[in-house]
Amino acid sequence: MNCKLDIVCETGLQFFGKMSSSNFHEIKNALAIINENAGLLEDFSNMTSEGRIIDSERLMVLARKIMKQVRRTDEIVRNINRFSHSVDDFVKRVDVGETVGFVATISERFAVMRGVVLEPKHPETQVRIITSPFFLENLIWLCLDFAMNAAGDGKTVGLITEETESGARVRFTRLDALGESSENMFPTEREEALIKVLGAYLTVNTEAGEIILGLAKTI
Repeated sequence: MNCKLDIVCETGLQFFGKMSSSNFHEIKNALAIINENAGLLEDFSNMTSEGRIIDSERLMVLARKIMKQVRRTDEIVRNINRFSHSVDDFVKRVDVGETVGFVATISERFAVMRGVVLEPKHPETQVRIITSPFFLENLIWLCLDFAMNAAGDGKTVGLITEETESGARVRFTRLDALGESSENMFPTEREEALIKVLGAYLTVNTEAGEIILGLAKTI
């Protein structure tokens, strides 16, 4: 196996593990909140058995909190399921804007931990290309991970998907500290290996404060 493919495989496994563990951590948090509120409901039940009157509104508030976390958990599970299935087909037609939005969604916990707001902007019409879904998600994440560190005081990363004559491009914008972060640090061999596999290109524009990921119409 050549060196580039070794890097792609290693990076892919790290990406899969990182996103899976992060989202499972979110499920654990939701279950902890459900458990806490279920305990309160049990306390209220014991109080009523002792003849004490419980305000129905308090019960309704607890029920709503539990239902909110159930919906949250269901959404996380659906995202993990979709992420897992991204390896089903090595090459397929994908909606780039939707893929960018999805990566932003499953990366939300990392953004929150850094105090960064992600602002994906979906194109008015679908921008579709034929590519490797999992490798594309991986490369978008690597760019986003670096972009969050380069957000600077603005603490916001814009993600703009645009159609081009040769395919598509994704712009990671509002990177106020890009000039300080990019020198000799990005792209690394991990991004370069994925770029080669996807037939993509990467441009770092420090003056504009943005990273541009160009994608071929067909891999």
